[in-house]
Amino acid sequence: MAAPRRHPDGPRERATRTTVAPRRVVSVATVGLLLALAGCTSTDPSDSADPSADSSSAGPDIVVDVLQQDWRHVPGVVADGDGLRVTATGRSIVEQDGGGGQPNPPVNLAGTHLVAADDFSLSASFADVTADAILAVHDSPPVIADEFLIEPAGLRLTLRGDDLRIAVFDGSDQQDVTDPRPAYDEHVTVPDPEAELSVHRSGDRLEIASGGETVASPSPGDVFDSGELWLGLSSDEGSFTVGSLTATAPDGASLATAGPAAADAEPSPDGLQALAVRTRPDFLVGAAVALGPLASDADYAAAFVGDFGALTPENVMKPQALSPRQGEYHFEEADALLDLAESKGISVHGHTIAFTEAMPGWMRELPTGSEQERRASADVLLDYVTTVVTHFRGRLDSLDVVNEPFDVDQGTGLQENVWYRVFGPGYPVVVSQAVHVADPEVRQFINENGADVPGPRQDALLQLALDTNEQGGHIDGVGLQAHVYDLGTDAISADDLTTTLDSVEDAGLVARISENDVTDAEGQDAQAEQYATVLATCLRSRACVSYTTWGVDDRYDWFVDDDGLQQGHDLLFDDGEPTPAYVALTEVLAD
Repeated sequence: MAAPRRHPDGPRERATRTTVAPRRVVSVATVGLLLALAGCTSTDPSDSADPSADSSSAGPDIVVDVLQQDWRHVPGVVADGDGLRVTATGRSIVEQDGGGGQPNPPVNLAGTHLVAADDFSLSASFADVTADAILAVHDSPPVIADEFLIEPAGLRLTLRGDDLRIAVFDGSDQQDVTDPRPAYDEHVTVPDPEAELSVHRSGDRLEIASGGETVASPSPGDVFDSGELWLGLSSDEGSFTVGSLTATAPDGASLATAGPAAADAEPSPDGLQALAVRTRPDFLVGAAVALGPLASDADYAAAFVGDFGALTPENVMKPQALSPRQGEYHFEEADALLDLAESKGISVHGHTIAFTEAMPGWMRELPTGSEQERRASADVLLDYVTTVVTHFRGRLDSLDVVNEPFDVDQGTGLQENVWYRVFGPGYPVVVSQAVHVADPEVRQFINENGADVPGPRQDALLQLALDTNEQGGHIDGVGLQAHVYDLGTDAISADDLTTTLDSVEDAGLVARISENDVTDAEGQDAQAEQYATVLATCLRSRACVSYTTWGVDDRYDWFVDDDGLQQGHDLLFDDGEPTPAYVALTEVLAD
C-alpha cells in the first residue's frame, strides 16, 4: 500500500494567483465592437458639432448599455423590467473543518465582460436597497479553490444607506489569502444614496463620483492594466434594483464587449480525446475545470476544448456552491459549464453529492440529536439530492454520489459527517437510491483518494460499493483519484494499478482515474513517465472507462501551505504550452 497521502481537497487546493503571466487576449472574433452590437450607441456628431469646428475637438463617446448584455448565468441576478434585481446569495467558501467562510460574491463570467484598453467610465444607479448594494469591477476573474478565493486586482463599491465604501485591490500577494486586504479602503458619506455612482479612469487617475460630484480619487496603480473589466453585482445581506449600468469611452479610446473565451475554442482532430477514440471508441479523456479561466483565458480554453472529451466541474457543483442557503439553489454557473460542454460535444461527470467537505453551514449543522430531528434532517437532505439531480437530469454522463467517504488520515473508517449522523453508516445506500429515482440513467460512482494501489483503503472502497449495491444501491463504479504529490511515496506502478483494476473488474464494477496529477519535483521526465504509466495501464483494462486530470494548466495550479501561497507544476500544460507529460500521453494514445 502506498504511504499516506496529503488530502487532495485540503492543503493543496488550486487557485489562480493574481500575479500570473499575462493571458492571451480573446480573439477578435469573440470581441464585438460596440457600434455593431445591440445596446451600444454613439453620439451623432451632427447633433452637436459645427462642421467648421477644429478637427482636434472631442468626438462622440462610445457607450454600451451593460444592463442589456448577458447576465443569465450570474447567481442572484435576474431581469427586472428594464433593469436587474440583485439578491444576496450567501455564497462563501468553507475550510475542511467547516470553519472559515470567505465570501464568494458572484461575477459575470459566462456572459459579457468589457474590453477597455484605454480610459473608460462606468455609471450605475441603484434603488430599493434593503441592506447593501455592491458593484465590483475586476481586472481578471477571481478563481475559486475548495478552501480559498484569491482576490484579483479591481475595485469594489459597497453602498449601505448613505455610506459608500471604496476598496481597491492591487493584485499584490496577500499575507492571508483567505482575508484579502485592499490597498485602498475608504468610507465616504453620499448625499443621495439613489444618485448615480460612477467610476472614471483617465490615464493614471481614478475618480469615484456620486451624483456627479467626486467623492474619492484613489490611485489605480496597475489595477486595470489587463484591458479587461469583469463585473459583479451582489449584496451581502439584502437586495436591490439596478436601474442603469453603462460603460463609456471617450473618442479615440477603445471599448468593446466580449463573451467567454471558450466560445471560440474547438475540439482538435489531434487532441487527446481524438487520439483515444481511435484505440477505444468509448473511452473518455477529461479534465477538471473552472468557469473563470474557461471564460477569460483563451490558452486554457483552447487546451481544454481542443484536447479533452469529458468535463468535471472543480467546485460549482459542490453543495456550498449550489445551495449556500437552505432551500435556495443557484445553478447558474454549473449550467454555464454544462452549456459549454454540450456545445462542444463534451461529456460531463458531476462532482459531487455527499461530501464531508464543501458543505454550506446550514447543511453541516442540521440537527441530529433526536430521532425526530434526524427524520426532519433526512427530509432536508433528500430534498437537496432530488432537487440537484433532477435539475441536471439527462445532462450528466456520470456522477460522484459519494465523495471521499473515509477518514482523512488514510484509514478505512467512514467520516461521521451529517449524512452519517442522519442515516447511519448505510447512508451511501440512501443517497444512491435517491439519485437513481431522480435520474435512473446517470452512472454512479464513489470517489476516493489513496485507493488506487492495493491495500486496506482500496479494499474498504470496493466493499463499500458492493455493500451499497447489496442493500439496494446503484453504484456502477469507483473513482480512483491518483494524486501523486511525492514520487517517493505516492508513485503508482503499472503492476499495482493493474492489480487494482483487476480487483475492480472482479467486483463487477468499473473504474475512473478521476483526479490524476503528478508533481514535477523529480523533473519533468519522471513526471511524464508517471503520467504515461497511469494512462497506459488504464487503457489496457476493460474496467477502466475514463481518465481525468485534476486541472488543465499550471498557470492555475496554486496551493496554500505553511509558507503561504505556492505554485504547483503538476499538470499537462504550463502557461499555455504542452509539457513533456502531455507529449507522453499523446504517445501512449497513439501507440
